[in-house]
Amino acid sequence: MRERLDTRIDYAMVAPDALRAMMQLERHVREGSIEKPLLHLIKLRASQVNGCAFCIDLHSREARADGESEQRLALLAVWREAPLFTDRERAALAWTEAVTRISEQGVSDELFSIARREFSEVELVELTLAVIAINGWNRLAIPFRTPIDVEAPAAAAS
Repeated sequence: MRERLDTRIDYAMVAPDALRAMMQLERHVREGSIEKPLLHLIKLRASQVNGCAFCIDLHSREARADGESEQRLALLAVWREAPLFTDRERAALAWTEAVTRISEQGVSDELFSIARREFSEVELVELTLAVIAINGWNRLAIPFRTPIDVEAPAAAAS
């Protein structure tokens, strides 16, 4: 088993004002027009793309606690091949990936058109803010190694 990585910097302690600003954005996202189950998928998918262990762990736990199915969570990384996601979810996931990887190819007119069919202007701005927020959290957690809570394997617990 790989050794647990030590936290490099506790950014919340070092920059509390910046953390408060991030929390205000997060609060706006949570209180906005994007439904909570979809927010879980957005946060989890962006975190998968970015490779953020802390955020993947956190958002998959939150999604499960709010009733998301294990099957959908397991298939989220391959959502294009899985028939379990609605057109609205697919548009949001494609938008999430494009905004997360914006330097690679931007956001196409075709994707914008697909997203606009599923989301109002306000919702699309709020969806984009949700993607911005989770990418920001990923970009704090990854370089500063925010630790995940490691659970003991079931066999070891007995």
